Amino acid sequence: MTAIAVQAQRLLARQRPQRPFLESFIRVLIIVCAALALVLSSVSICDGHWLLAEDRLFGLWHFCTSSNQTGPRCLRDLSQAHVPGLAVGMVLARSVGALAVVVAILGLELLMVSQVCEDLHSRRKWAVGCVLLLVSFILSSGGLLSFVILLWNQVTLIGFTLMFWCEFTASFLFFLNAISGLHVNSITHPWSQPRKF
Repeated sequence: MTAIAVQAQRLLARQRPQRPFLESFIRVLIIVCAALALVLSSVSICDGHWLLAEDRLFGLWHFCTSSNQTGPRCLRDLSQAHVPGLAVGMVLARSVGALAVVVAILGLELLMVSQVCEDLHSRRKWAVGCVLLLVSFILSSGGLLSFVILLWNQVTLIGFTLMFWCEFTASFLFFLNAISGLHVNSITHPWSQPRKF
């Protein structure tokens, strides 16, 4: 019985063509870049210090002031920054940013599962994973945009911190990987479909 099962598996392996190397390489590259974007976005949201304006540091979680006499002083109460709507607006910005990370985790998981466990639904899982990355791009862009709008009067191009640019890069990578993944899925053949004997 075992010998028959082994022969059947060999026959199925011969009947199903292997995925071309270039397609596999591109899909792995998309997964790696999506993982990099996820790490960048996670670090940026957790740190949250995105804008330096003179002696004030604005972030998603804290508002800091610094002076030569006292050194840096950070407050969780963003209303003390005396910026209209900042406290409420930052709740929205960080919630949307954190949700973008969660959605990206789900999307990345689907991308990896579609490649590791190839079955009839692999292409659908890949497509759903790419759509989730696209949703993550929309959410992270919304968080960035709301942050900039809230602090528009304090914004300068050189005032944005490295963490802000990490989130900006992550948002761009979410978009790029989502569009690339959907395009690759649309131009390649469904290799995992069973063939008639």
